[in-house]
Amino acid sequence: MNLIVITGPTGVGKTDLSLDIAEQTGLDIINADSRQIYAEIPIGTAAPTSEQLSRVKHHFVGTRHIDDYYSASLYEQEVMNLLITEGGKTRIMSGGSMMYIDAVCNGIDDIPTIREDVRILMKKRLAEEGLESLVAELKHLDPEYWETVDKNNPRRVIHALEICHQSGKTYTSFRKASQTTAKDDRLLPNGERLNIIKIGITRDREELYERINDRVLKMVDNGLIEEARRMLPFRHENALNTVGYKEMFKYFDGEISLEEAIRQIQSHTREYARKQLTWYKKDEKMKWFNLSDEKVTTDNIKKELISIIRLHEQEC
Repeated sequence: MNLIVITGPTGVGKTDLSLDIAEQTGLDIINADSRQIYAEIPIGTAAPTSEQLSRVKHHFVGTRHIDDYYSASLYEQEVMNLLITEGGKTRIMSGGSMMYIDAVCNGIDDIPTIREDVRILMKKRLAEEGLESLVAELKHLDPEYWETVDKNNPRRVIHALEICHQSGKTYTSFRKASQTTAKDDRLLPNGERLNIIKIGITRDREELYERINDRVLKMVDNGLIEEARRMLPFRHENALNTVGYKEMFKYFDGEISLEEAIRQIQSHTREYARKQLTWYKKDEKMKWFNLSDEKVTTDNIKKELISIIRLHEQEC
């Protein structure tokens, strides 16, 4: 079975490209965006529209509610189970959530389960010392993960520190161990081999940033402010600790103007895109396509994918 992973920075055009390829090949799309899973926030997460969803069968779009617990580990389990429901069927996984894609491609079983006493200690330290202090500690204990982690996301910072303190090793070391043992394929729960084909999509930086800025403005025009206001009662849920909603909550609290909130969303989204590219560039198995190049078309990418799939089939 083949799994085609189409990923890249936010705003690069993964959705349109994946839809075009899926329509031309008759494949389903497995969503790999950790926020588009939540039904209540389609605008701020740039989730596929109802028209796009009607064109191709999608999985993991709007299937959870904002106060539901969800994680990369659960996502991996559910994707693995989905893949064995129709044996032998190739699917496209499209999205930019690094942890979710990594969980499916490499697995995360080697990461230890955190003891309750460690969780309580780190929660107490967050309350007493603040996030900035813990981020500084993470830089000291695991500088490599510090480079890419969302430093405004306490859940991710704390989880990495929990791993460091409990194991005496860096969080990065567990991820690298998983990546070292992972091959170009994985075994599904039913023992079937899964061939993973990774396609990275990028654009020239100036064009990418312009697309990001324009997309934020379109989100506002499409109702981001109203959507964020509806989420105010749930503002402490982890799903809303993300770009777009954090800035809008500051606007609602009177801390910044609407214009400044929009500017910050644009800036923070560009920053996140840079982190995504830094993360993905380390993956030597990723085949990259620059959509700013006029010679790169959907047909080119589709032909490349078909060629890779046939090569896998010949090797099996």
